[in-house]
Amino acid sequence: MARGVITLEEVRRLAWLSKIKISKKEERRYLDEMSEILEYFRRLDEIDTEGVEPTYHVIELVNVAREDVPQQPSPDSILEIVPVMKGRYVKAQRIV
Repeated sequence: MARGVITLEEVRRLAWLSKIKISKKEERRYLDEMSEILEYFRRLDEIDTEGVEPTYHVIELVNVAREDVPQQPSPDSILEIVPVMKGRYVKAQRIV
């Protein structure tokens, strides 16, 4: 286990900031686990990434949505979807 990356006092402070109560046993466990995690990050920092293009996704994503083009509908096409009409007017249920 990688000790020394984080201190027991820092674990207690993080618990206090997170407003969680942890036991002495949990303090030790979190110290070990957080030290390991931070050690992995330290190892990642050692990797030479010079010349590597940054990526945001592992796989290449393509936007499959069509282009949004504004269109002016004709009044007749709007009236085709009206369920009930009376003459030139739309008939709706009484609200009041």
